[in-house]
Amino acid sequence: MKKILLLGWKDLTLAFRDKAALILMLLAPFALTLGLGLVTGGLSGGSSSSGLSDIPVVLVNQDAGQLGGELVNVFQSAELAELVAPQVSGDAAAARQLVDDDQTAAAVIIPAGFTAGIIPDAGTGQSGAAVQIELYMNPSRPTSSGIVQAIVDQFVNQVEIGRVGAQVTVSGLIVSGRIQPQQAAALGEQLGASQAQAADSSRITLTGVEADSPAVEFNVLAYMAPGMALMFLMFTVSNGGRTLLVEKAHGTLPRLLVAPLSPAQVLLGKMFGVFLTGTAQMLILIVASTLLFQLKWGNPMAVLALVLACVVGAVGWGMLITALVKTPGQAASIGSAVMLIFGILGGSFFDISILPAWFRAASRITPNAWGLDGFGRLAAGGGLMDILPDITGLLAMGVVLFGVSLFLFMRRGVIQR
Repeated sequence: MKKILLLGWKDLTLAFRDKAALILMLLAPFALTLGLGLVTGGLSGGSSSSGLSDIPVVLVNQDAGQLGGELVNVFQSAELAELVAPQVSGDAAAARQLVDDDQTAAAVIIPAGFTAGIIPDAGTGQSGAAVQIELYMNPSRPTSSGIVQAIVDQFVNQVEIGRVGAQVTVSGLIVSGRIQPQQAAALGEQLGASQAQAADSSRITLTGVEADSPAVEFNVLAYMAPGMALMFLMFTVSNGGRTLLVEKAHGTLPRLLVAPLSPAQVLLGKMFGVFLTGTAQMLILIVASTLLFQLKWGNPMAVLALVLACVVGAVGWGMLITALVKTPGQAASIGSAVMLIFGILGGSFFDISILPAWFRAASRITPNAWGLDGFGRLAAGGGLMDILPDITGLLAMGVVLFGVSLFLFMRRGVIQR
């Protein structure tokens, strides 16, 4: 074990003596984070918004009663003018097609008889058959469609509270003798009309309050910083794996193998060196961004656990690249290509939650996607238990890739005496 630790420490010190490597390990991700922060306004010093605005939604009102119109009024209200961009349509099929074509976040279809199913008829005193509002949501826009659903749910809840309140009120007046049973229908209609107006006048106010805890502010740098750190982590691990081929070409690896070290110890020592280098890189970037940009990464112990898991997953890919190529030059070229591909696929440059489901599923082959998901949860106030799925996925990725790499190394004789 001591020999493995010494080999790993030796590679760590060599990596931090290489000025060119330091530029790509630390300076490049730091500079990109700073540049993107300036471009996106993340360094403006003011509080930033969530970035959610003008969410496209199609409204189809087939209800001839009052409640359908009031729901349309809610979406068209001044309070929601900056959040949603409603479009009124008379064709439910066309509205669903707009969602299928990814031209809108959701379609809200208010069926015929919606009001009649809630407000009793003045003549009969009876309500019609209950019908439900159809919310046709776009799965590729989960956040936007979720907000539309929240607006509809709040309106329906207000209407339901009013309906139950009206029933209780009318029943109480009849029991107390203040009104006659034949007057119940007319009073119920009046209460129903007032409940529709109340649902509209209350509007929808999207105010989140969390007891005894400070509000979590969104900062674009909180997304960019881990994205850049994870992308350049792939450079670090692929460059660390490349040193194994360099040492073999220069003859230092054969000299290590004739020392009192087993081939497995040599490989584990080299991997441990790459692991230490990647961990040091991530922690330096986290500390620097915390001090300079006042970024809040979350619970320190959870952040450390996630960093270690991210490095394990990335090291697995770095070793696999090394095991598949033949020369240090190939390792450098392929490693750089994988770094960029994983950066795009894993969401280091943009939020992949807005992309189709197949793209989000494919991103899970990258440590970037798992890591960004975990860092996002921590920045939003999550703890270690919230990121356990991400940590488990990264560790499983590293173990599987290490096993494949070890098999390929032994088959090619890279670490044989």
